[in-house]
Amino acid sequence: MVATATYTESARRLQAGSLKKLRLGADMADKDGGPGEGQGTMPTLAELQHWTGVIGQAQQMMMEQMAETMATLPEEMRLPQPPSPLFADPAKLADQQSELIKAGLGLFGQMLEGNPGAQAARDRRFKADQWRASPIFAVIADAYVMLCDAWLKGVDAIEGLEPRQREQLRFAVKSAADALSPSNFPLTNPLVLERIIETRGENLLRGIEHMMADMGRGQLTHSNPEAFEVGRNIAATPGKVVHETPLYQLIQYDPVGESVLRTPLLIFPPWINRFYILDLNPKNSFIRWAVEQGLTVFVVSWKSADETMVDVTMDDYVVRGQVDAIDVVRDLLGVEKVHTIGYCVAGTALAMTLAYLAATGKAGSVASATFFTAQVDFSEAGDLKLFVDDEQLALIDSLTQGSGVLDGRYMAATFNLLRGRDLIWHYVVQNYLLGEDYPAFDLLHWNGDTTNLPAKWHRAYLQDLYRDNRLVQPGSVSVDGVPIDLRRIATPAYIQAGREDHIAPMRSVWKLMDHLSGPKRFVLAGSGHIAGVVNPPAARKYQYWTCNEIAPSLDAFEQAAKETPGSWWPDWQDWIRTLDPVEVPVEGARLPGQGARPAIEDAPGRYVRTR
Repeated sequence: MVATATYTESARRLQAGSLKKLRLGADMADKDGGPGEGQGTMPTLAELQHWTGVIGQAQQMMMEQMAETMATLPEEMRLPQPPSPLFADPAKLADQQSELIKAGLGLFGQMLEGNPGAQAARDRRFKADQWRASPIFAVIADAYVMLCDAWLKGVDAIEGLEPRQREQLRFAVKSAADALSPSNFPLTNPLVLERIIETRGENLLRGIEHMMADMGRGQLTHSNPEAFEVGRNIAATPGKVVHETPLYQLIQYDPVGESVLRTPLLIFPPWINRFYILDLNPKNSFIRWAVEQGLTVFVVSWKSADETMVDVTMDDYVVRGQVDAIDVVRDLLGVEKVHTIGYCVAGTALAMTLAYLAATGKAGSVASATFFTAQVDFSEAGDLKLFVDDEQLALIDSLTQGSGVLDGRYMAATFNLLRGRDLIWHYVVQNYLLGEDYPAFDLLHWNGDTTNLPAKWHRAYLQDLYRDNRLVQPGSVSVDGVPIDLRRIATPAYIQAGREDHIAPMRSVWKLMDHLSGPKRFVLAGSGHIAGVVNPPAARKYQYWTCNEIAPSLDAFEQAAKETPGSWWPDWQDWIRTLDPVEVPVEGARLPGQGARPAIEDAPGRYVRTR
């Protein structure tokens, strides 16, 4: 993240320089009867010359800033010194220049045809009609899109880079380009200018209020913070907390029928976020839906880290978290085994739990394991790997000195950076520039409800798994002193991935198929890390792909897979029932608080409310 901070500072300087250049250009154009005149008509030759110059200046400035940025990066992230120029092949440089000239001529052709803005209209930032109502804004948007494409192609053409360095540079350039979008600045966004006129500037005052509130919170706001209350209109499925430790609370949900499946379901959500991503509202709650399908559902609600958890490690989340919860549910209901679900990092931990149980002779306590967008092999873990290096680890140490706890807002900012266009700049425009009121959106409310993490666990997770990929090395990782080997996991597994997942890419999730030894079913869902999971059947959204035969690779799976419209949840339910279709009456411990463990409090409990 030190590197990220460097890139951010560079982006800030780029923005400042861009505005200065544009102001100078605008002053020159005003003297020549420039862009401000004749709005809504075809630009004059002087205007075309002006904006062509601005485009050239922007390109030159970007290349200069990239060179300056690379010179100030930490030593391990600098570009290697190649024995020849970056563009050693003159043909490559010529091709780059030729493509840029062709693109520029294409823009000019669109101007002459009276169709400026057509290229940018494919980008949702520039879809509004206002971008094409004036040729000047249309040219600005088209030129920006053209330059972004040229910058990224320029990165691909640079020679002498290691693959990781190229990906880091691509990410930095893309992030800087997103920040420099004309939609992010009042004077180059026609919607903002229109709103300023409509409200006589009141939108900017509201935007400043929003910005100052966010600065006070130390976090970008995505939704109306007053719209939701945990336990009232979010995380409101009825149930009881039936077990509590310093690490987690165990929630058992009220059944809705007279009988339930004999084997209960125990869900492990990620402790990086709150568990209620699976219980947002009655219409899209996976927890409520699973209860309605006749499952006895338990969910672990992890405690947000505080000063009492500074020494918590992955061993604790596995043994004193997941293994403990499995034993509690088995003992409470008097059953031999449980179905389990692990989401994201909790899915990684679930794989470690299964390997630990296999190594200790207790594999029979788990009937099945479902992995929601989980990874065990981090060799192709996506853009998050760009944030894992010695500089990042050192930054985590500096951020947590004295407390031993990593503020959840740090992780929120990291995830937002992965999709900066959608999760940062979109809200800068909506909340700060347009002065829009925050929407009442449960998913965005959850996204901003951060949890703190034990710094010791987080550092080891990044170092041992993301950086060194030790989990797939047999015996390299130990849990409570027991070496584990993923190849010993024979538990039936249902592996779900999201086609558009940017946090756990589908190619990375697929690798579970290579490391587990038991029966496996792989399901590829439409959409990403959240919407690909939280997709109830009633919504009739997206689709999923399945293949009844085990494919040797993800590519082979995609070629042979059958596409089915809608939610994959019913497919999972069918799979669960085939493992154990036996039902039992709803009585005794099947009713929360009526068994050997009395109810501690109503769901969703205290831990989900702690900050």
